[in-house]
Formats: sequence, C-alpha cells, structure tokens
Amino acid sequence: MTRNFLVLVCAIGRVLPAIVVSALTVVALITPSPRVLAQSAGTSDLLQTYQNLTPDQQQAILKQLGGGAGGLSSILGGQSGVASGSVPDRQGALNRLREAAEASRSLTESEESEVGALKGDDWVVVEVALFGSPGLGVLQGSPASTSGTGSPQVTAASPPQAVIPPEALPAGAALLGANSRITGSRPQFGELAAAIGVPPAEALPQNASADESRRAGVVALIRSRNPYQLSHSGELTLPGFAPMPLLGLDEEQATLRLAVEPGLQGLNVRLIRLPLHKAGAAGLEPFGYGIFSRSAPTTFAPVANVPVPSGYVVGPGDELSVDLYGSQNRSLRLVVSRDGHVNLPDIGPVNVAGQTFTAVKAGIEARVERQMIGVHASVSMGDTRSLHVFVLGEVRQPGTYTLSAFATITSALYAAGGIKRVGSLRQVQVKRHGALVRTLDLYDLLIRGDTANDAKLLDGDAILVPSVGPTAGISGEVRRPALYELRGESTVAGLVQLAGGLTPEADASKAMLTGFDDDHRRVVRGVGLSADAPAQRVRNGDLLSVARMHPTLDSGVMVQGYVFAPGAFAWHPGVRLSGVIRSVDDLRPNADLHYLLIRREAPTDRHVNVLSADLTAALAAPGSAADPELQPRDRITVFDLATSRDQVIQPLLDELRLQGHADRPAQIAQVQGRIRVPGTYPLELGMTVRDLVRAGGGTADEAYGASAELVRYRVTADGARQTELFNVDLNAALRGDPAANMRLQPFDTLTVKETPEWGRQESVYLNGEVRFPGSYTIRPGESLKSVLARAGGLTRFAFPEGSVFTRDELRVREQEQLDMLAERMQRDIALLALQAAGAGQSGAAGALSVGQSLLSQLKASKAVGRLVIDLPRLEASRIGSPYDVILHGGDTISVPRYQQQITVIGEVQNVTSHLFSPGLTRDDYISKSGGFTHRADRGRIYVVRANGSVVAAEGSRWFQRGGNVPIRPGDTIVVPLDTEHYPALPFWQAVTQILYNVAIATATIRTIK
Repeated sequence: MTRNFLVLVCAIGRVLPAIVVSALTVVALITPSPRVLAQSAGTSDLLQTYQNLTPDQQQAILKQLGGGAGGLSSILGGQSGVASGSVPDRQGALNRLREAAEASRSLTESEESEVGALKGDDWVVVEVALFGSPGLGVLQGSPASTSGTGSPQVTAASPPQAVIPPEALPAGAALLGANSRITGSRPQFGELAAAIGVPPAEALPQNASADESRRAGVVALIRSRNPYQLSHSGELTLPGFAPMPLLGLDEEQATLRLAVEPGLQGLNVRLIRLPLHKAGAAGLEPFGYGIFSRSAPTTFAPVANVPVPSGYVVGPGDELSVDLYGSQNRSLRLVVSRDGHVNLPDIGPVNVAGQTFTAVKAGIEARVERQMIGVHASVSMGDTRSLHVFVLGEVRQPGTYTLSAFATITSALYAAGGIKRVGSLRQVQVKRHGALVRTLDLYDLLIRGDTANDAKLLDGDAILVPSVGPTAGISGEVRRPALYELRGESTVAGLVQLAGGLTPEADASKAMLTGFDDDHRRVVRGVGLSADAPAQRVRNGDLLSVARMHPTLDSGVMVQGYVFAPGAFAWHPGVRLSGVIRSVDDLRPNADLHYLLIRREAPTDRHVNVLSADLTAALAAPGSAADPELQPRDRITVFDLATSRDQVIQPLLDELRLQGHADRPAQIAQVQGRIRVPGTYPLELGMTVRDLVRAGGGTADEAYGASAELVRYRVTADGARQTELFNVDLNAALRGDPAANMRLQPFDTLTVKETPEWGRQESVYLNGEVRFPGSYTIRPGESLKSVLARAGGLTRFAFPEGSVFTRDELRVREQEQLDMLAERMQRDIALLALQAAGAGQSGAAGALSVGQSLLSQLKASKAVGRLVIDLPRLEASRIGSPYDVILHGGDTISVPRYQQQITVIGEVQNVTSHLFSPGLTRDDYISKSGGFTHRADRGRIYVVRANGSVVAAEGSRWFQRGGNVPIRPGDTIVVPLDTEHYPALPFWQAVTQILYNVAIATATIRTIK
C-alpha cells in the first residue's frame, strides 16, 4: 500500500510544486504502524489534496495513473472500478476513493475497540507485587533479559503486546517510534519500557528496609481494594495516588502508564481489564442504532434491477430503450440530454424531462404510430441517472454521495455509514433548495414498519441528521429494554409503548420512575402502568424500571420428588392431600407411601412449619385426620425408599435451624441405628417415637423391637445442659401404646438396636469324601463333628488322616507373617551384599544367589491357613471333646481319598512319590529317590504327616539325626537345604521349612479339589 501511495504522490508531483510533494511523502511515511490505519490516514490526506486541485489538474493526474502502476484501482485496492488506459468518471472516482478511506477508518475504529481499549466505567484488576515475588512477571527491558537474538523477551505474566501511539511516547522514544512506523515493525515490551524510563528489576533499590516496608504497604493497600472501576471519564484512582487517565489505552499501554508512576517505582504492576457486561439500567443501549452496524447485512443498500415505478420522473442522464417493430424492426437506446430531449430517428427531438415514465412511454409510442406508418414502438427504461446528494449532521461519514435514482433517505443514510449515537433517529430532515420537504422518523420504520416518509431523493437534496433529542430509558420487564428518543411520547404509557409493552411477568404496580424534579434533585416516583392509571409525564433523562412479579406461588401447592408428574396443582379451600395425589399410581415404584413431607409457610411472617402424612392412611380414609388439609404455598415431597433423603431434607433443616433461638430451639430430631433411612428429620408438632420411625422409612429387618434408646438434652434451671436416657419399648410404641409412644422434643435422638446374633449367619464348606458335600449354615458354637454328622459322615473311600482344615483368619495371619519374613529377608540380603562388597568374602556370591532364589519363592508363596486336626480321633470322640473343633464362618474341610504314596521332596536327586511299603524306612525312600544332593542337610530331615503335622526322629529332639521315624501312607519326607555352607544365612533354614510346608498344603488341597 505504501508503494501505491508513492505512485499517487509522484503523479501529483508532476502537477504540484515540490513542497506539496514533500508534504505528501511525509504523510505517507509517518502513518502509524497498523496497516489499515496507514491506508485510511494516507488515503484521506491524498484525497483532501486531490480535491483541492483544479479540474484540469485532477484530470491530468487520473490520466497518468490510468497508464501505469495499476491505475487508480491499484491504489484503492481494486474498488474504484477504473479500467487501465481509460479516463474514469471524476466524481465517481472521488466517491469511491472517499468510501474506501471512510471504510478503512471505520474498520480501524472497530478493530481498536475489539482489542479492548479501556472506556469509562470499566472494571479493572491491578496486580502489584515486589520485584522477584512469585505469581507476577517482571518487566523485561534490560540486556540480561534478551534472548540469543538480542530481542527483549516478555515474561509469561506480561499482557499481550499492543502498539502504543507515537504521541504517548516521550521525546526519548521518538526515534524508536519513527523506526517502527517506517519499517512496519512493532516495538517490543522491553523496548517500550526502556523508552519511557521504566527501570529494570536489577536497577531498583533493594537495600533500604524502610523503602521496602513502604512498598510492601503500598502493595497490600492496592491489593485490598481490587477490583477498581474507572471513572466516567476513564480515570483510575488508586488509594494514595492522584487520578490517572487511562481512557482509550489497552491493557499493555495502561500497564506501562502505571509503571512510570513515581509512587509505584520498584513495584511490578500489571493491569487487567475485566470484560464485564453491564446489566440492568447501566446496560441499556440506545434503540435503533444497531441497524446501521457494519456487521449487519446491507438492508438499506439500493437495488438497481427493479421495475421502474409509474410515477418515476424522467430527467437528464436517464436511458430509454425503444424497440420498433412492424414494417421495420430496430432497437434504439436513447439518453436524455441535458436539455431534456431524446432524438428519435426519422422523427426528431422529443421533450421528456420532467414527465413521468408512464407519460413518456405513452407519448413516444403514440408519436411513432402517428408519424411512422406501419411501425409500432415499445418503450422501456434502461439505465437510470445518478443522484448527487449531501448527507450532513451526525452521521459517521458526512459528505457528498452519488446514488441511484431510486435512492431513498435510508439509502443515503446507509451510504454515509449510518447515524452516530449522538444523532437523532426521529428527526432526519430532507431539504431541497433550502426548504424542508420531508422529516423521517426511523422509529416508524423500525417499530411499525411504516415507510411512508422514506421518500425518493432528487438530485441536489440535502439530508440533515440533527443531534439526538430528549431521551428516556426503560428497563426491567418490557419487551425491548433500551434508551429511547422522545418525540411525541411525553408520558409513561407512551414510553412503554415504544418498548413493545410489558412482559407477562411484569408487575404493573411496582414501576418506578427515576429522574429530576423541578429543583434538579434526583428523585424516584412510583407510577401506575394500568389502563386506568393517571398519565405520568416523562422528562429528558428519566429512567423507568418495571419490576418482575415475585416467583412465589400465591394460590397453589407444589408436588415434587418421586412422582411421575411433579409440578404445581390448583388449590381451593378444603382441598386435602388425597385431592392432589389421588392414587399410588401417581408415585414411582419404591416410593415411600408412609412418609410424605409437607413444608408449610405462614403468609404473614413466612415462618416455616413442617408436617408429614401417611399416604396409605390418607387414601384409605379421605377427609379424616390422616388426610391433612392443605394450604396455599404447601410443598409436598415424596421420597424414595432406596436412597438417602439428605439432599432434600438438609435445606429444610437449615431453615429450621435459622428460625431457632433460645426460647424455641430448632425443631429437629434424629433417628439412627437399625432403621431404613437413618438421619435428622424435622420435628413436627406433636411428633412421637412412632412418627420418627415412620420418617426414617420404618425399622430394618434386624431391628430389636423389645427396647430402643431415646437420648434427650435438657437445659436445667441453672443453665447447665443435662442428658437424659429413656428405654423405649419399640414394639409397643409402633403399636401406638401411649405409655411407650413418647412425644419428642427438639434434638431428641432415637437409637434402634440390632437383634442379638442377627448378623452372625455363618456357613462352612465340606468337600471331598463326605456323603453330602456342600455348604452348611452353622449355629453359633457348632463343632466340626456335629456338621459332619449333618453331612452324613465320611464315605468308605475317605482318608481321614489326610484331611485339610483351612480357616480365613489363619490365612490372613500367616500371610502377614510371610510378608514380614520377606521384608526381613530382603534387608538381610542387602546387608550381606554390602558386607561382601567391603570384605571381599569368597562365598558371598553363592549365598546371595541362594538368598535371592529363596526370596522370590517366599514372595510368590500364598498362605493357606491350614489348621492341623486329628480327624480319626475326632470321629471316635464325643461332640464337644477336646479333639472337636469349634467352627467359624468360612471354614473349609477337605477329606481326600485313601492315599498310598510317599512323597520325597527337597535336596534329593529325584523329587518323586513312591508306593507305600510297610517295611521301608525314611532313608529307604530317600535312597529310592537317588539319594542326597551335595547341598542336603542330612541332620535336619523331617516328615510331614498327611494331616499336616511335622515329626523328626521318633523319641528324639527336633531335627535330631536318625532314620527311625515311622512312615505312614500319605507322608511327605522333606530333605532341607544345608544353609550352614553359605555365610550369613543362619536363619534361612526356617524359610525353607516354611516354603516346603506351604507347598505341601497347597498341593494337598489341589489334589482334593
């Protein structure tokens, strides 16, 4: 675009003196950096200079531009419609050039407003902190804050960069601003800060404690007053500071303005604009101006390809299309000359100026038939002429405009960019030869759709938009809340009519008119909006507020909760609960039929009371005491038996607590224990224990009906709080016995106990070789012999010596011990590794390898929870003998088939099982398994019996050498690992024993299953 400006400057330079060329060049170069603003400002300056030239000079410039550099169309961005190498229409080019400049200027203003420039009454947040404090960025402008490319950086806390106008910079930054304008680059935040004198962080004083205390006080004071509202003139007033004008600045510019304030030196400051939308009276917008918004479609743009109206007056510049047919066929296009004639071939000039198109059409067609024998004519309208009108006053782009001959007043207003907010929409004047010929009220068009006064324009007409007249605002419950310009509406009723009338929610009895009286005092007057109300005068600046009707249901009852059709129901005197909820079919499944909560509000003081009802009793006896009579504003809540009621009842309890005081405590009571829905409930008038149980959904299955506890708190005469405990016969209370069904007081707590032994429904599982295996429910204290008898005893194939008894409690305890042993073993391995690394022990590597292997096996082992029992002796004894086992819930008894194998595991050459032979000893079975390995501990061999017990040499101590242990069917011979060959592993021999025992028990259970 700058190149195009220079082309136009050079073209003008061939006609104007050199001093004018220099001035235009400066204008083109010093345009502010935003591209649109540069285009608009440069185009406006060149346009003004171009208009001041003589017609001959203008024509010469257009000729030069038409032959090079893309012509005038290239300068205007292709909007001028000028063809290269042709001589364009001078006035049309000027109009298009002006329109392009004004459009650019309007676009620039719109873009600047979208950036977020501060305006009067805006709300802002001022973040302030000492330099180096977390949470707020530091102004970066020093060399230390530059990147590798040398460009100043902005911290994350800094606001988005924006362009500062050159006039806002001090003299020291003039060169920086000039460079940015010429190159088109934008100065960085650090450059701007340095240019206006903001000191970098490291340059601030950091050693003066008094100064630091002062700055800390300033920070605390400014933070405590956030947020801040700018004054109507856009000034920010911080506590202890003079007002600072910020009108029109964006956030970054305002931040820099605060940074140079002397009292804020040494502080990190940032300003953030809050994009709040004004509501109520403060958010009212003037009515009607939005129709000229450039974001809206061009509703007022004239259309050229429309039928010519019969009353159209033909004038110079219009084109007539004449088609001749008959003895000769010709098509003629005749342009009305300046003297108002058209030249018809073979006929001569015909005067048509000042006549309507209908008269011209009839005259030409009749004259052709009269003077040209055998020829007929058909006359139509071709291109129409252009009008030159003036649009003046309070419009966005006043000036002269070339419009279509069909243009109306609204078309001219739109061409001028619309009416400013300070312009009148109701007194748009059309003047012709100095006389007022028409006044347009745009409210007639916008509100009533009346276009009678939107007259056609004539060449030379002037449209004047005066300043806005008296205005009044209306807010609240009206159709179109806005600020309206008053013309003939001098009363409140007229203002309401302008706003489209009242909404259905409007309260006509609570309308308030705020304005000034005759003594210039701001007063509020109540006005009536009903049809028979006296007329109230409206003055300039008045504000009418129409209140909304209160949402409280004055005559009706609400039903909510677990119902199919919640909502409002009609109320009339005498209506009862059964009249609102007519059947249980109105409730959802699993609804609580015995406790419906009714919230009642007194109309005089809005005091809240609560009562409940039993819907089953109410429907069974309509009109009785069980069917309560309803009052207006009652709110009926139906609950669900399966869920908690806290979400519904808690707000009601809060209301009751707020109403409570020392003389009348909050009316609440609590029920807990074995109740379906325990919790806190409203205390109704005359509420009893039975009612409280009903509020909690009734007692649970396990509730103990013989006795319940009622705890009551009472304040004695000396002011102390005393606790009383009452034992209540719950069954009698639920039957309605007056002696047991006590009346409750505030804060009473009823506890429903559980039936003894109710929750101990335990079972054990028998599998394997029992006559009837399966799960058996046991009585408290029942023994294994009793359950075996219930199961029919053992089968003839049973091997009672190998039975496995497991218990969950033992399994959990054993697993805890295994986990603790694994942790201890892991610590020992780590200690051994450290000792071996420091002392260089030769056998440490082997010990660590064995230890890691044992640790892995130990972590992978799962406890079985096996209890060793002697089932043959238990069968031979009586129930309850010392050999009998008292069962617990979850116990499992597995009885295998008869076993004949002997298993040898551990450090032998071949881990296997052998058929039992009565004459073989322990060592014989080990020999049949290949003998010992080199790591076997021959002195600690032991035998695990089929029932899980462990024995070594008979008649000797544990792990004593000897092979005289008797071997029985189902036994397992274990040859442990010799841990003494490995250093620092003395206690690990117990680990191997545990692993073997767990493996044996697990294998036995799997075999039975």
